[in-house]
Amino acid sequence: PLKRDLFEYNHIRWNYTQFGNCDHLVTVGIVGGIHTTVASLHMESWRTKMEEKISRINQVLPDTEQGDKTAIIQHWMVSVLNKMDRYKAEHHRYLKEA
Repeated sequence: PLKRDLFEYNHIRWNYTQFGNCDHLVTVGIVGGIHTTVASLHMESWRTKMEEKISRINQVLPDTEQGDKTAIIQHWMVSVLNKMDRYKAEHHRYLKEA
């Protein structure tokens, strides 16, 4: 599932290290309710942007150095969650106005 602070920061190495030795990690599969949440967004453009943002990690990860993979995934998760929070807030605002 996508959630903030899923990975613990390694203060000794000054980096996220959970996938530091996973040079074959090239895709991330999303499980949980994020796809249902995206499908329920009010605007089609929001759904499209979220789907693009979610799939972006699998375009970036194959070219990411193995030592940077966890940090890239962590940054991507926060980015997806922040965008989703923004769209959900807008969605609720539109519902209140209706």
